[in-house]
Amino acid sequence: MRRSVLILLTLAVCLVAYSQTKATKQHRELIKQHIYADYKQMFRLPEGGALLYPYLTPGSKSYAAVLWDWDSWLSDVALRQTLSDVGTKSDRQEALRYEQGCVLNYLAYTSLEDGYMPMVVDAESNPDKIKPADIYATNMHKPVIAQHAAFIVQQNDGDAMWLREGFARMQAFIRNYQEHHRHQATGLFYWQDDLAIGVDNDPSTFFRPKRSSASIYLNCLMYKELRAMSFLALQLGMKAAAQQYDKDAEALCQAVREYCWDEKDGMYYSVDLNLLPYTGEPQIIFGKPFVLHEGAPRDYPCLIQRLGSWSGFMTLWAGIATPEQARRMVKENLLDERTFWAPYGVRTLSKLEKMYNMRATHNPSNWQGPIWGISNYMVFRGLADYGFQEEARQMAKKTIALFGNDLSKGGVLHEYYNPDTGEPIINPGFQNWNYLALNMLAWLEGRPVVKEF
Repeated sequence: MRRSVLILLTLAVCLVAYSQTKATKQHRELIKQHIYADYKQMFRLPEGGALLYPYLTPGSKSYAAVLWDWDSWLSDVALRQTLSDVGTKSDRQEALRYEQGCVLNYLAYTSLEDGYMPMVVDAESNPDKIKPADIYATNMHKPVIAQHAAFIVQQNDGDAMWLREGFARMQAFIRNYQEHHRHQATGLFYWQDDLAIGVDNDPSTFFRPKRSSASIYLNCLMYKELRAMSFLALQLGMKAAAQQYDKDAEALCQAVREYCWDEKDGMYYSVDLNLLPYTGEPQIIFGKPFVLHEGAPRDYPCLIQRLGSWSGFMTLWAGIATPEQARRMVKENLLDERTFWAPYGVRTLSKLEKMYNMRATHNPSNWQGPIWGISNYMVFRGLADYGFQEEARQMAKKTIALFGNDLSKGGVLHEYYNPDTGEPIINPGFQNWNYLALNMLAWLEGRPVVKEF
């Protein structure tokens, strides 16, 4: 009797495993078929207005004719995986003008004098009103333009000649960040405000005072951006400039490690810069001159924000975390099912945070818990790069299941999802970085993988 029960249990487990394997295979093929057939829907030609070159759009009706900064870059990484999988030489040649056009459209609106670069250009934008009156009162393009350009150059055998004329504008853009978006006491970069920061309602920045958030997300992007600037400078024969960008990148890496790493939690966090200065000036208190806090003035330049956000794991993607830090982040934080680790990937905000929610929102989009294709991908990429092969495999499989289920039910992908049920929350027809599922699939299947710079 006991042997019969054991046999039945073994058969049941085998049937479940077979069913899961079959579903996984079906999901893989469904994702491939969908993206291979659909990717050219991201191609857009300039049709008057502000856009001067062909470009890539995130897709869906919500983003039908708009060029976004980090969206176009990461869409391009997925596009190149598609072309690696099934593209012809002619397909790659066709795509190149859309890829380069994403960069060239932005450089066309970047001033050599102040380096301001817009974060978004809409087909209906008035070219004369793209630049705000006060360029330091709000955010500009995220530091990903050099990464996008470097990626295109890498994918085309090192050809950077198309950038030669515009590279000075890219350098002006970096100078703008270094001179007007960097906290002198820490060396960390900050957001001017909470407008269009990419991770829209990240509590470390959302509804907080201007210039107060040294976002870990922003600083990871900037570290990779400086490395990309060095690469591009070398390709253009500018050795001294390349060395300076490498030096700047290393200084930023050390600043992030010093100020953003929390030894107690084993996690990287954003930091708060919103501290009053110590002036040493006497005030009249109790009727006589008195220097407030004179005996022990503040000697720390920032305060760590212990807010559990997926952005902390971007230090793996960027290569900033030390191996020991990476081990602690994965074991003590990422794999904790109470916080980040969910059936369909990584929660964008820890489930234990008070702000955690699943609201379907536009302006801002919701990054306070839902699963996004891009956060899953970047965490996957960091895990794979640091040697966490099994965890990377699980992240890839969770993402394939998420998108495979969505396509099976409705035939389209969405912008973000419920971490526990996999149910789509908003914006059917969203393409964009969801297509990075192909890059994960290539990695899972041991095929050539296209990676961002």
